[in-house]
Amino acid sequence: MNQQTSKNVVRQISKCTIKPHQVLEESKKTHYLTPWDLPLFNLHYIQIGLLYRKPAPTVEDPNPTITFIDQLKHSMSITLTHFYPLSGRMVTKQQDNPPFYGIYVDCTNDSVGAEFIHAAVDISMMDILTPVYVPRIIQSFFSLEGANCHDGHTEPLLGIQVTELLDGIFVGCSFSHVIGDGTSFWKFFNALAETNRKLRKASKEAGDQHIGCDISSLPITKRWFMEDPILINLPFSHHKEFIERYERPLLRERMFHFTEESLAKLKAKANEECGIKYTEISSFQALSAFVWRSMTRARHFTSDRKTECRLVSDNRLRMNPPISENYFGNCARTVCGSTTVGELLEHGIGWAAMLLHEAVMEYTDEKIRVSREEWMRKPYILQMGPSLDAASVMMGGSPKFDVYGCDFGLGTAVAARSGSANKFDGKVTAYRGLTGIRSVMLEICLPHESMSALESDAEFMDVVSPHEIHSEILGVNNRRDGPVLGKTKHQTALSRL
Repeated sequence: MNQQTSKNVVRQISKCTIKPHQVLEESKKTHYLTPWDLPLFNLHYIQIGLLYRKPAPTVEDPNPTITFIDQLKHSMSITLTHFYPLSGRMVTKQQDNPPFYGIYVDCTNDSVGAEFIHAAVDISMMDILTPVYVPRIIQSFFSLEGANCHDGHTEPLLGIQVTELLDGIFVGCSFSHVIGDGTSFWKFFNALAETNRKLRKASKEAGDQHIGCDISSLPITKRWFMEDPILINLPFSHHKEFIERYERPLLRERMFHFTEESLAKLKAKANEECGIKYTEISSFQALSAFVWRSMTRARHFTSDRKTECRLVSDNRLRMNPPISENYFGNCARTVCGSTTVGELLEHGIGWAAMLLHEAVMEYTDEKIRVSREEWMRKPYILQMGPSLDAASVMMGGSPKFDVYGCDFGLGTAVAARSGSANKFDGKVTAYRGLTGIRSVMLEICLPHESMSALESDAEFMDVVSPHEIHSEILGVNNRRDGPVLGKTKHQTALSRL
């Protein structure tokens, strides 16, 4: 796809502000940020979107895309009633005597709200799914491009952009990472989809565009503190002392799919190599170890170079007592397996997987609390530059997130894709795969040379599904009931999993 042709220009058709349908009493209170939220101001917004087939015109609805957009605006307003922090703005409270510098979320100002954009582009879904590398035009399917979380002082904390393709609809969500983690992102996105699905059903059955504000799973928006909620005093006097603008390097991004069968083989191999009784390496730990070793081979670093693999750990169920799964905020941190390039490649997948397994198992309630206490004694804001290492791997996302259950009333999504936010050499984002809940899709970001080396690695590519799996969902199966493919010759084998 030639990026320079005029058909690849995304045209903005309309832009508006969406406010909560109702104002809850709790939203009128100051929304303090926790030690899990505040370090993230240098991160970009989370940007993830879903691709759907475009609804066909009917006699009753000759302009179904416009109908969908109007419904989604209303659904967004209803959903923001419960997820009200996303309609606010960041506010800094500063004073000189005594010195104080704190940041919180204000949802009380009448002028606040979230951003909604309707856009269009003259390309097809196949233009998105067929290329080996993720097309750069997808970066234009998201609002608030390039914003970091501190920009939430003046920019919306949430942006929804609906981009109309020739035969599809892409719903992109830009979501302030200071407001919530991946679990919170998908909780909001699924709630928005649920509301819109109910609205479309009510409209179709009774011609009624008015539904209640109820959702099936209410978020817990009250921030979790180990002590009484407070406005935390940060050791700064101006945001220039801690804000940095991360320059995204030139990267190739590619989606790699792993079937349930291939993951089961990786898991069995990892556990066999470990040979430790009473301990089981999980499928995702085995996959992470496999990807870590494969990417390290592709990078050709010297054997004494230090390398790490970081996994995102959800703290909700690790705490004692556990924090509710409905907690809406940041409640995740990374755990790390570390070694040298030489040791990693000299040993097998089982050895690498055990490093990751031990890091996960050692991340206990006690360690989480100690980490929070240390941050409170010496608060800091993460700096992207110093934290990025070209010899390491960062495994983000999760195949546990209910990506394909996120149905806006258009049927099951065809694909999930992310924007340019928080991309760097070695970033890997995990999604649920196309062939069932035990399959996994990985988006891997690498420089050109390293990506070419990875693609030439027979050990790695033998485990990956053929690239055609991404487009077969459209070319073979034109149904609206899910991402599991029709039974082509390739898929007949997959259907037996």
